[in-house]
Amino acid sequence: MSGPLSVRRVFGDQAFAEVGTPSAVAIDAERGLVVVGGDLGHLQWSGCGTAEGRWLPYRVGLYGTADLRCRWVVESHWPVHRVAFHPTLPVVAVGTGSYDGGYAFEGELLIIDLGSGRSTSVIRGPREVLHVEWAGEQALQVVVAPPDDDGLDEAHTHGFAVTLRQRDWSDVPRGSVPQEELTGRWVEFERRKESREATDRIVESLAALAREPSWKPRRRVWDVHVLKDGRVLACLDEVLAELWSPDGRLEWRVPDDEGGRQLVVRAGELDAWVNVERWQVRQAGREWVTAPPLVARVSLTDGRVLDTLRLGASAVLATRDDGWLALRSRSTDRYQQAATALVRPAGEVPEARVPLGKFDLFNHSFPIRRSSFLLFLQGTGETPWRDKWVVAVDPAGTDGEPRVRPLFPHDWETGHAHLFGGPGVEVGAGESQDLVHAGTVFEGAVLRPGTAFVVRRSLGDGAARWVFTADSPVTALDGDEDTVYVTLNSGELVALRGSDGTVRWRQRLELGGHPVVPLSLVLTGPGRLLIGTVDGRIIDCSVAHSPGP
Repeated sequence: MSGPLSVRRVFGDQAFAEVGTPSAVAIDAERGLVVVGGDLGHLQWSGCGTAEGRWLPYRVGLYGTADLRCRWVVESHWPVHRVAFHPTLPVVAVGTGSYDGGYAFEGELLIIDLGSGRSTSVIRGPREVLHVEWAGEQALQVVVAPPDDDGLDEAHTHGFAVTLRQRDWSDVPRGSVPQEELTGRWVEFERRKESREATDRIVESLAALAREPSWKPRRRVWDVHVLKDGRVLACLDEVLAELWSPDGRLEWRVPDDEGGRQLVVRAGELDAWVNVERWQVRQAGREWVTAPPLVARVSLTDGRVLDTLRLGASAVLATRDDGWLALRSRSTDRYQQAATALVRPAGEVPEARVPLGKFDLFNHSFPIRRSSFLLFLQGTGETPWRDKWVVAVDPAGTDGEPRVRPLFPHDWETGHAHLFGGPGVEVGAGESQDLVHAGTVFEGAVLRPGTAFVVRRSLGDGAARWVFTADSPVTALDGDEDTVYVTLNSGELVALRGSDGTVRWRQRLELGGHPVVPLSLVLTGPGRLLIGTVDGRIIDCSVAHSPGP
């Protein structure tokens, strides 16, 4: 990774990290190669959805079976169903696709060069490819879904079996297979996506290659924290929390069906609150329910769950630098009055709660680091996603009761039609005490270039001191008065001058010569960053120098 940012250590590194959860695998023992298709996951959870725009989670990676070194990684627009090595040529066929949820079956047939990783989409127009299998040097047997499900009762359980022929599959032109050729025998194809049992078999085969019987995929490090003694605390998919020693040794890990999403280390660093993802599930013959625990207090000594907060609905957390914790309800029940519970620094939950209105994962996500206030976004009127204000929840107002105090409108310009929330950090002190926060300008279903933003604003009146814009959404943000560090879902990290928002430097993140996408970020000291990635790794970085203005 060339640039001002250098990697000191990587926590949680493992084989096949680049592709996420595997969905397809092919092994060529003679060539000593394995191709893996996988899914890194979407960049949203039920408490935050602002980083998802323009994101492609699906990957295909090539690895050597001897050293498991990644040779290349290719993005896919759709989930990967099957991969197959050509019997003699240095190419691999990849079938991808999915149902769009309402009409069409979209996808691609990719032919990828084993040497360069160059990918060619050979079907003219989108079409879901359910299965690929070579039947000789020139013949590729595929099963494709119908173009759509209009008038087809069996569209979701059957497909067309077709044999495609090319004289040289290593030099096949893009879009050379017209849709008219994708008709053939109508065959039953039971499952479009790999079943859990099939996925388990894929994981077992990769674990055998890695010579690690306990190998399993890691994905999406949602939050990271460094303790004073240098230990690293993180939460990620299927892990409530884990703790690493400064030398890279895993001290403990708490497995979970879904995983932690937010961390709050309590004073004294003996334990931490972990906000655990809990999706609603429908029980047989019953209403939708959410299984506890929702927020857990975990010992930092051994990972034991010491306590849980049962709030009736999942929550998003906000913290204040004096130890106060606020838990905003994410209830989706339109008849339930959503409220925010307050937790004292000592840990007890008072009965008093303050209403903040309905929560939306795109509009109201507002995690602020190192804040002297319990900050949230609150809508006005009957449409809580519009005309939002930045508000502070005071645990004890002038009358001793908790109250909500409006600070300033979320929109610093009247020309913005609609803003989504995003991460932020409090910087400065006194009259220059400011809030730096990110988000996007909502202009329809597609994120337009230049509509992602980072803005520095006065905490007194909300006046904007500077604005930085980007083409890709912000995944995480942290910094100080000198430098604000911003990660984008494009895989780029941007360092902004704290005083005026000008770019000091920007750098695309890489590990082993391959791009990685940052999902969480914390400034651990001057010129030291800890970055949690979408592929489940944690990067301890240092800034060697700060070129630029």
